[in-house]
Amino acid sequence: MLKVINVVGARPNFMKVAPIVAAMKRRAAKFQPLVVHTGQHYDAAMSDSFFRDLELPQPDTHLGVGSASHAAQTAAVMERFEPVVISEKPDWVLVVGDVNSTLACALVCVKLGVKVAHVEAGLRSRDRTMPEEINRLLTDQIADLLLTPSSDADANLRAEGIPAERIRLVGNVMIDSLLQNVERARGSRIKHDLGVVEKDYGVLTLHRPSNVDSPETFARILAALETITETLPVIFPVHPRTRKTIAELGLSNRVASMKNLRLIDPLGYLDFLSLYSAARLVLTDSGGIQEETSALGIPCLTLRENTERPITVELGTNVVVGTDTSRIVAAASAALNGSAKRTTHQPPFWDGHASERILDALE
Repeated sequence: MLKVINVVGARPNFMKVAPIVAAMKRRAAKFQPLVVHTGQHYDAAMSDSFFRDLELPQPDTHLGVGSASHAAQTAAVMERFEPVVISEKPDWVLVVGDVNSTLACALVCVKLGVKVAHVEAGLRSRDRTMPEEINRLLTDQIADLLLTPSSDADANLRAEGIPAERIRLVGNVMIDSLLQNVERARGSRIKHDLGVVEKDYGVLTLHRPSNVDSPETFARILAALETITETLPVIFPVHPRTRKTIAELGLSNRVASMKNLRLIDPLGYLDFLSLYSAARLVLTDSGGIQEETSALGIPCLTLRENTERPITVELGTNVVVGTDTSRIVAAASAALNGSAKRTTHQPPFWDGHASERILDALE
């Protein structure tokens, strides 16, 4: 039997780990899964709702790290995770995505001689100003097994000199969670509570410091929203950090003046899935939403100059528009009037069975 520590640090990790842990429980004769929550991003109400929505077991260990600078947070995770690994003596530690906890836990394992597998390996934005890009690059260099979501990730790793025997194309585990929960999400009352009708609104998520900390950049995005919301109501679940920045930059009145831009509190997984899966258009600077909207065939505008998920542009519905007002408005208009490029292709292995292939690779 393989004892596997599954590390979660932030909410995007929950969606990746939940189907993997569920698959391990189905193979109980071969796998003993443990869940360690570093507490990198932790809000009791939101964490509880995500664990409940995804039917993810409560963590066996909670490190309680909390928010801090990148250096302090990474160091704190390492310091608190090391005794857990020494005590549990796992066969594998499984890390996911690109948050600080991912790199920190991988470093601990390498120093202790414990095998580490990286889920969602090989993604590259080629923008080293993004902390996530540094986490991805370094984790992939030291992990024993690199579990990739798409063929472009394999190519990135080979170009960086990673031996082929460390690379396994398993598919996108985020899509496992999506397909397992999309029907359950139909039971959410969020659209009823907001008074919106399917395909008659857009959804916005915005949280990256490069977008929300710069007055000039944020102003360009708001200018685009002022035009878009003249024809399409947009629901904006506001990240706490973004809400704080709106006030600090003196943008509260401008945001409030857009009657068709509705700011709401962050949502749990099922409520948010219910909301964006019925949207006519999604605007985001997130990573996972680019994949989920592509899988569901929903037009997505990525408010960044690059993406580590180019397959969502090549085969999906994603358009990288940056933060230029005119580009955002033009792409939104094309999506809404039907003139935008549409595709019906799905990337290989985005089929809801990535978690099973991950377990096969660990065995």
